[in-house]
Amino acid sequence: MPNAIIKLENVSWAYSREKEWALRDISLEIEEGSFIAVMGRNGAGKSSFCRLLNALIPHSLEGSLTGDVTIDGENTKSSSVIQLAKKVGMAFEDPETQLFTTSVYDEAAFALENLLLEPEDIAAKVRPALEAAGLWDYRDYLVSSLSGGQKQRLTIAAALAMANKILVLDEPASQLDPIGARDILSFIHDLRAQKTLTVVMTTGSGEEAAEFADKIIVLKDGCLAAFGTPGQVFADKELLASCMIDPPQVSEFANRMDEYGHPLPSFPVNLDEALESTRDLFKGTHG
Repeated sequence: MPNAIIKLENVSWAYSREKEWALRDISLEIEEGSFIAVMGRNGAGKSSFCRLLNALIPHSLEGSLTGDVTIDGENTKSSSVIQLAKKVGMAFEDPETQLFTTSVYDEAAFALENLLLEPEDIAAKVRPALEAAGLWDYRDYLVSSLSGGQKQRLTIAAALAMANKILVLDEPASQLDPIGARDILSFIHDLRAQKTLTVVMTTGSGEEAAEFADKIIVLKDGCLAAFGTPGQVFADKELLASCMIDPPQVSEFANRMDEYGHPLPSFPVNLDEALESTRDLFKGTHG
C-alpha cells in the first residue's frame, strides 16, 4: 500500500492583519504517487493550501500556523524552504512571474546555481528535466522567444530540476487556450507515469479534474469540504452547488437524468463512462 507522502493534522493558517482564517482545521493524507486536484471557488484557500506544501507557509509569509504539515517525513515548521525545495517543486499560473534569466538552460539551472551546486551536478539535473518537458533542443533559445505553453513547461521543468518527489501546480493551465491547456496537462500526466511523482494541482475545471486526478480536495471558506474520487465529488450535487464547482458535462448530464427519474446505472466522469452507462440504461429499459 502506498505511503502517505503528505500529511496535514489539524492545520489552520491566518495571514497577518487578517481577521479570518485562510485555512481552518484541515486534516488529510495524500498517498505517494497520486494525482490530486484541489478545487473551490476564489478565496476558498487553494493557493494557501499549496503554499503549505513547500514551507512558504510559515517561513516566507507572515501569519499564524497551528497544527502540523509533514512532507515526506519532514515537519515544515522545522524544515526550511530550501530544504523542502529538494523534494517539492512548485509552479504558479503565470509563468512570466517566475522566469528570471535569458536562456532556457539558465532558467532551469537558476535555482540550483543559487544552492551553489557544482556545474556537473546542475547539468545532471537540468538535462532530464528539460528533456521531460520537451525543451532540451531549445536549451540555448531565449526564454522570450518561447510560446506561452513552452514557458509554462519551462517553469515546470525548473521545478522538476529542483525536486523530484512532489510537484505542486497552482492553476498551471488557466492562462492557456484549450489546446495548450490539454498539452500541459498531458505533459504533467506523462511525467507522473514516467517516475514516482506526486502531483497536487489547483484547477477550476471539472473536466481537468475528472480526467487526470485520482482524488479531489474540495475547499470551502478555508475548510475541507470533501476529499474523494472524482465520481464521489461530482455526484454530490449539494456539495457542487455550495462550493460553486462546475462538474464535467457528462456528470451534469448524469445529474439531470437523475432529476428526470432516469438515473444512470453508474455515475460517469468522462465520455467513455457516460457512453457505457447510457448503453446499460437503455439495455435495462428495453431488455
